[in-house]
Amino acid sequence: MSMKRKTTDVLGIPISAANFSLALDWVAEDFVAHRKGYSCFVSVHGLMEAYKTTQFAECYAGASLLFPDGAPVAWVGRGQGEKHMERVAGPEFMLKLFGDDRFRDATHFLYGGEEGVAELLRERISEQFPHAKFAGTYTPPFRSLTEDESNAFVETIARLKPDIIWVGIGCPKQEQFMQQYLSRLDTVLMFGVGAAFDFHTGRLKDSPQWVKDAGLQWLHRLVQDPKRLWKRYITSNSQFLLALLWHKLFKPLAREQASIQPKIDKVR
Repeated sequence: MSMKRKTTDVLGIPISAANFSLALDWVAEDFVAHRKGYSCFVSVHGLMEAYKTTQFAECYAGASLLFPDGAPVAWVGRGQGEKHMERVAGPEFMLKLFGDDRFRDATHFLYGGEEGVAELLRERISEQFPHAKFAGTYTPPFRSLTEDESNAFVETIARLKPDIIWVGIGCPKQEQFMQQYLSRLDTVLMFGVGAAFDFHTGRLKDSPQWVKDAGLQWLHRLVQDPKRLWKRYITSNSQFLLALLWHKLFKPLAREQASIQPKIDKVR
């Protein structure tokens, strides 16, 4: 029997009203049913990309599950009545899935990272979870794959048949990659986990739990990589707050006008 999966609207994106426990239950259900799909972990940055770009919003529309990656996204859901909703971040979800007995026999493939990072991640996860089974790894170029590279990768996956592919090439590239390749790959589940490759290999230092709970993980990452991330975080965070304010002020008015209009037409 399929479990009901509630979502909550955050700037027009149906975010899964989940916590880690629910997220793992829903993914396990898809895994057992061999239900093919990809999952995204939606941060403020991702939300604003989708808010501004229809093409990227379509990546989220094609996803099986959209988890609230970041406390601010979960706060919006809780403010809409989903009291159990919590941040479900990709890097933490990855480790929780490897530690869940329901996925003990799953085979995994790692796609992403700089040269040598995927192999190091496989070693680190194997040390923590000796039962983990890896079908392979692939370090993609920073550009898009050429046709020959794309065909070779699809053939590799067809030969290895991993159950789960973890994609760590950052937002928005990983979401676009999963949308483009899911139908071509002989796999069941794909997850876009962003910085998990760097966190779990020690290339980046993860935030303390209180920083995550306070919604300040972005600041912790900004301090570590200010040159690359300052524009993304400052711009995305301010745009997010403005967009929430606009929806708060004007969306109720738009709904009220829509409900009044049929009555006006009837009078006329």
